[in-house]
Amino acid sequence: MLVRIGVGTRTTPEDLEEFEALASAAGAEAVASVGGYRPRPDPRFFVGSGKAQEVHDLAEMHDADLVLVDHPLSPSQERNLEELTGRRVLDRNGLILDIFAQRARSFEGKLQVELAQLRHIQTRLVRGWTHLERQKGGIGLRGPGETQLETDRRLVAKRIRTLEGRIEKLARQRETGRQVRKEVPVPTVAIVGYTNAGKSTLFNALTGAGAYVADQLFATLDPTVRRLELPRSQSVALADTVGFIRDLPHELVAAFRSTLQEARDAALLLHVIDVSDPEHAERIAQVNAVLASIGAGDVAQIEVYNKIDCTALEPRVERLAGRIAGKAWISARAGRGLRELADLIEAVTYPDIGRHRVRIALAAAGLRSQLYGRKRVRSEEVLDDGGWLLEVELSTAQVEELLRQPGVAVEPATQETETGLPCVAGTAFLQSGHSRRRANG
Repeated sequence: MLVRIGVGTRTTPEDLEEFEALASAAGAEAVASVGGYRPRPDPRFFVGSGKAQEVHDLAEMHDADLVLVDHPLSPSQERNLEELTGRRVLDRNGLILDIFAQRARSFEGKLQVELAQLRHIQTRLVRGWTHLERQKGGIGLRGPGETQLETDRRLVAKRIRTLEGRIEKLARQRETGRQVRKEVPVPTVAIVGYTNAGKSTLFNALTGAGAYVADQLFATLDPTVRRLELPRSQSVALADTVGFIRDLPHELVAAFRSTLQEARDAALLLHVIDVSDPEHAERIAQVNAVLASIGAGDVAQIEVYNKIDCTALEPRVERLAGRIAGKAWISARAGRGLRELADLIEAVTYPDIGRHRVRIALAAAGLRSQLYGRKRVRSEEVLDDGGWLLEVELSTAQVEELLRQPGVAVEPATQETETGLPCVAGTAFLQSGHSRRRANG
């Protein structure tokens, strides 16, 4: 049974469709649904006594064994509905937590979901163990004076503390990985967006990572990071993150804070939007609200309008100024507009790429190898002292990072290479074929 009541506002067909998709993602089969409107929640049943009786009658008629309510319920409201209907009742938060429990694959993801579940049920423990109560008197019946309910609460609290400690340790490890990436001048770009907007499809299309993709809500929970080579041979670390949804449970936001920190610490966000969704403007606001709640509200964004193959739109990009650094219309599934999107990502993350002439001493030959490995070298001269004069394509930040290394100096840039060779992006010239020794004087 699906129960969707508009509280303060009328329900829309799109809201009911999303709730049906959530139920389907959890493995439930909807046999009937109940809708309605209330100016405010009923303190006893949330839906009102008459609507609660309607839920009971329809559940009996269709032989439903589970009632799903598309609203957060208080523990007492959940218990009252269960007593009236004679069936298990699960609210929106519990349903999303159940989906997350099914989807989690990594060790960290499973810990985060378990922590969120324990926080959710901590206030929902009921007195179901009174036959084990040990507060009775009499010979052989005296005990520590603790009911089974109190024991359960104590064990849950202890398990929560244990999980918080483990997740904190994993968060420190993840932070160490982020700090290591920061030491290398490669910015991080995080893919965010409403669930089922096509984030993982875009991630696979750009990186070829092969991340799990399915037409269902919350198909991806565990974040994945891959290197993305951009058209002008620059690169970024692209991170695929968990999808957001309307009324995301606070327990999940708190449990997945370390995972969502990939978005908070990113240099750029790719906000993937399902342009074929008639409510995509509302979805944008909901995602931005979640980003603001985790401290990522001020990170620069490129709004990526995906699934143009379901509309009459054509692929194109717009470069903007401000927090919304650009907009792109693409189809990740059909591969349309991806090159233009990559150009836009490079223009935003590397706005000051230029040609620089870098003198590298013989003792710093390792840096020369790194520049060739990163495909930054456009031409090379061998100097009389055994060093090299390289013409490289780098951003200002990358040049500053290079100058901190011993044995490196930068000369003023020129418009053309001294070797007269073409300056083709992504081409790494070999010293043996395209270098010449610099003459004295």
